[in-house]
Amino acid sequence: MSSVKEPTRKRRGAGRVTLSTVAKQVGVSAITVSRYFNQPEQVSPDLRERIQAVVNELGYVPNLVAGGLASARGRIVGMVIPNISGPIFANTIQGFSDTLAAHGYQLLLASSYFSEEQEENAVRAFLGWSPAALVVTSHFHSPGTDKMLTEADIPLVEIWDYRPERTPMQVGFLHHEVGVRAAQYLLGKGYQRIAFVQNSVAGDFSALERRDGYAQTLREAGLEPWVFVPSSDATPFEGGKQAMDALMKRSPRPDAIIFANDNLAAGGLLAGQRAGVRIPQDCAVMGFGDYAFAEMLLPSLTTIKPPAQQIGEVAALRVLQALGVVEASEPLERLNLLDCELVERESA
Repeated sequence: MSSVKEPTRKRRGAGRVTLSTVAKQVGVSAITVSRYFNQPEQVSPDLRERIQAVVNELGYVPNLVAGGLASARGRIVGMVIPNISGPIFANTIQGFSDTLAAHGYQLLLASSYFSEEQEENAVRAFLGWSPAALVVTSHFHSPGTDKMLTEADIPLVEIWDYRPERTPMQVGFLHHEVGVRAAQYLLGKGYQRIAFVQNSVAGDFSALERRDGYAQTLREAGLEPWVFVPSSDATPFEGGKQAMDALMKRSPRPDAIIFANDNLAAGGLLAGQRAGVRIPQDCAVMGFGDYAFAEMLLPSLTTIKPPAQQIGEVAALRVLQALGVVEASEPLERLNLLDCELVERESA
């Protein structure tokens, strides 16, 4: 018989660097190291540096599952955004994440891509992990999502919208008023034949609220709204081109176009220039979002800038206040109505 011994199997977790290992090397208690991860603001800057140096040296990874079970809540906050890759939400995500991270909380992100079904799946998955709080976008949810939000016993925030009648905390603005403001601006500049181009992505109901604000304003001025809907399979730039090409064939042609977002506006502006349309002399162009390229276009794009970063920062602060992590100097504000900025440039 062979005398070769079977190799001893390493028990899962054996040899893992523990919280106590870190504490011993730093020369502090395990409670202090735990506080460094859970309440870093209560640890002095010098001690935080020492602990972080040891954590880096040892490659320590905190056992968040055990910590979450012990406290009945994790230190994760879930957020469902319509489009993670879209530039319009980038500053909201960054502002929210940075504010959470400063207090030892982390963001877990999911994209619904304007699908109520995908949003419902994401909300169900997040709630199954017992997050500390949950953030969703707008008030357009499936009945299943609304039911889960109603029954959840954690802080809830709806962002990029403002519906005081709803139960979750509100951090955002009124999309209908954005449409009103855009139309009033163009009317004030003397434009009369003003068209609106919807988002090519189905499910962007907030853009439809902006459309409705525009349409209401035109009717109140005794004018007929013009609405163009790009094909559903068109990219935003293609949708903008479709709109400009189609609208410029009308008689009479519009003398101004409001696009549902800056991507559409850029596609329309560039298509118009290729077709010999002078902007804004023949047709003014206006967008929404104030994307990074808006001021670089020629002519630069007039647009409405949403308070994207402020939404993220305020939403994170409200979550931290609701969790008792940050002490509120005033009563916790459930309703947070923010302002959009009209950025006047060369295209309108």
